[in-house]
Amino acid sequence: MKVLVEKSRVTGKVIAPASKSYTIRGLICAALASGESEVINPLISDDTEAARNVLGNIGVKIQQEEGLWRVIGGDLHKPATDLFCADSAATLRFMTAVCSLISGECRLVTGPSLARRPVKTLVQALRQLGVDCSCQGEVAPVTVRGGRLKGGVTELPGDISSQFISALLIASPFAKQKVQIRLTTPVESKPYLLMTLDCMKRFGIKVAASPDLREFVIVPQRYQPARYRVEGDWSSASYFLALGTLSGTVVVENLNSESQQGDRIMLDFLRDMGASVESSRDTVTVRQSRLNAIQADLSDYIDLLPTLAVLAALASGRSEFSGIARARMKESNRVSAVREGLEKMGIAVLEEKDRLTVTGARPKGATINSKNDHRIAMAFSIPGLVAGGTVINDAECVSKTFPNFWEVVRSIGGEVKVNGEQSG
Repeated sequence: MKVLVEKSRVTGKVIAPASKSYTIRGLICAALASGESEVINPLISDDTEAARNVLGNIGVKIQQEEGLWRVIGGDLHKPATDLFCADSAATLRFMTAVCSLISGECRLVTGPSLARRPVKTLVQALRQLGVDCSCQGEVAPVTVRGGRLKGGVTELPGDISSQFISALLIASPFAKQKVQIRLTTPVESKPYLLMTLDCMKRFGIKVAASPDLREFVIVPQRYQPARYRVEGDWSSASYFLALGTLSGTVVVENLNSESQQGDRIMLDFLRDMGASVESSRDTVTVRQSRLNAIQADLSDYIDLLPTLAVLAALASGRSEFSGIARARMKESNRVSAVREGLEKMGIAVLEEKDRLTVTGARPKGATINSKNDHRIAMAFSIPGLVAGGTVINDAECVSKTFPNFWEVVRSIGGEVKVNGEQSG
């Protein structure tokens, strides 16, 4: 699907969709609790459907009702078929650890994008805890021969993927003895670990963590059923917060001002760039502002790179973003994808291994290759609405986390045409 984005003035209210990260965490914790739980206000998207389908294949009963999923968990069994994780990295990695709890063999397979992303470090960490598992080189398919999570000490780097650590945390309460997780390097994307710990706590699990999140101790415990409400997604909201700084006034609702989500820092970055930002308990209002360049370390906020980079293209001065090397291992190489897209729009960009420098100017319309990456597609709607005449290829990829993204853009005045036809 191709989307043509024309120059537009946007204004209005947007309700932030539910958090993908919290939806998947809540769903898996509910699946591990014996009895019935409710996941309230879940995100329905490609990634969360992948998690639902995998859990259904190992015996979790999930009933979808209006505004909630009713989950009956605690009775996991060997699947009759391969577990297809689609392109959901969280599903693959979390479920690799969960499968260590199931007697028998589980084989986890993926879609083409996820097939390029690493999982070996997690497999090695699980082996240290007594699990018989393997992968194909660095990546999926992953085979887990479960029922053998003994416990003990496991070590792994903290700067490859926080999802590896979260996966170990989620499964560890079922180990036969105490589990100690030690990180050999400082952790990056620390907020995602805090989200995992927060979700586990709501289902009755206690984890002892060092202040720097370099060491965790988990004693044998059992998940308890819970009513778990999913909050709004700050990552998805970032695109509309950015749009509000460039054209009109945008109000984004359903945002928890005290959230553990790291991407809540988007408000601080916008203020640093000179944007007019007002926030209350669950609403943020952003008004059109003249933006200045910014220097930011994104080690803990890597998903904000595309959004901030396109904003920097419209700001006065030269912006620098560091701590971005892991963005190369997402749905696409996001560092290169951002550079290529901005250069097509006439913006000067310097790409280095762990740094991206963007010199602000007046962007021009261009054809953008989204690389089938939802965050690239959504981010380039921002300069597209300013410059006009911008085509985004494979724009349907937004369904991974924000299926109605283009409709929401239209709802606040964005002129968006799908496959050459006016849609609203």
